[in-house]
This record gives sequence, structure tokens and C-alpha cells, in this order.
Amino acid sequence: MTASQKSVLITGATSGIGESLVELCAQRNYRVIACGRNELKLATLKSNFPDIDVLQFDITDKGQIEDALGQVDSVDIVILNAGDCEYIDDVEHFDNALFERVINVNLISIGNMLPHIIPKVTQGGTISLMGSSVTYLPFPRAQAYGASKAGVDYLAQSLRLELQPKGLNVSLIQPGFIKTPLTDKNDFDMPFLMTSDQAAQRIFDGIEKNNKLIRFPKRFIYLMKLMSFLPEKLWTSMVLKGV
Repeated sequence: MTASQKSVLITGATSGIGESLVELCAQRNYRVIACGRNELKLATLKSNFPDIDVLQFDITDKGQIEDALGQVDSVDIVILNAGDCEYIDDVEHFDNALFERVINVNLISIGNMLPHIIPKVTQGGTISLMGSSVTYLPFPRAQAYGASKAGVDYLAQSLRLELQPKGLNVSLIQPGFIKTPLTDKNDFDMPFLMTSDQAAQRIFDGIEKNNKLIRFPKRFIYLMKLMSFLPEKLWTSMVLKGV
């Protein structure tokens, strides 16, 4: 890494937004540390982008996190992007195992990574957490996913209060619907759907500008905000009808 070359660590780097971020950052001459669980997919990513570094670990395994992040000396930007989405299809027979699984992947894993990554972020650097626009309103079947992302939202904002005075930036990403392997399984309409490449562009532009909140697409965010101001009975009816 040259003196002027900045570094970025990206989790969930082997598919979707994470993979698009790896490609974008590599093109922008960042030193990329791509993190993922699947060794074969990481090898493929490395073959496509020979100059990147890869770290293979499971974000739900504390030991693997400690071993992997122990190999990182310092980093300018951290994008904690890895996550999962599963739906609770029968709320009357609440799937607590699914709930725990999603919370662990989307929220608890971040808490397990932070003690190993915060001390390694350079002065003026950024920690960016992947939230979701789902937190504007409650949606059916999204009890696990929405709860996990609401936790991420609060975590990011709370971290910012204490890390910003110490010279570290914290940003919260709140995307709308992005076409990825996760959303490919959705069986409902996804308004204003964006590609992962478009999302990566919006995310990294926001990080480079030190934006605290990175929200997109604007039309979807405005729609969600507008719905949140409607009387509860009205927006509840709209949501339940799939509007």
C-alpha cells in the first residue's frame, strides 16, 4: 500500500452490494480487504481482482472474528455490510430460532467485531453500518429483519456520539430495495428497485463525503416518510394490502 492509498475493509464481500463495493473500491485505487465466509467465493473474487486482500471467517463466530481481524494492522474505512434476511411466515407460531439467527447475523455480529476493529481505524476514518429503510415503518413478516436493523440504526447513532469526538466518523446506510441474491427470493413488489452497482456507488460517495446518513433511493425514502405521517389505520391498511 502506497502512502497515499487508503484502505477499506468490507464484510459480506462475496455477493450483492458487498461484491459491488469491492469492485468499485478496487477501481478507485483503494486497498481492499474483502471479508466473507465462503472460501471458494473469496478465491473467485481474488482471481477477478488480484490486488485485493481476502479474509475468510464467519461473522457469527467470535473466535474466527478475533483471528481474522487480528491480521489487520490498520484501516481507513470499515463497511460492515454482511447480513441476512428471513421472514416469519406464521406469526402465531413465532419462529424464535429464525428470530435469533437473523438478530445474530445482522446485529450481534457487529457488536462482536467492533472491539477488534475500532482500535484499528485511522484518525479521520469511517465505520459504516448497513441498516435498512425498513425501520421507517413496521412490515408484516419482517419482525426479525426489522428488529435487527432497528438495532443497527440505534447502534450507529449511539456510536457516533462517542467516536466522533475521538476523530472517527460513523455512518448509517439505509437503502431501499436492492437487487441481490437476498431480495431475489422476495415474493412481493419492490418499488424503485436498484442494482447492487448503483447502491455501491451511492454508498461509497456518501462515505467519501462523510455523510452521517446514506439513504437511497430518494423517491422510496420520501414515500416511506410520507406513509409514516399518515394515520396509523390508513398506513396499516396499505401495508397489509401490499401497497
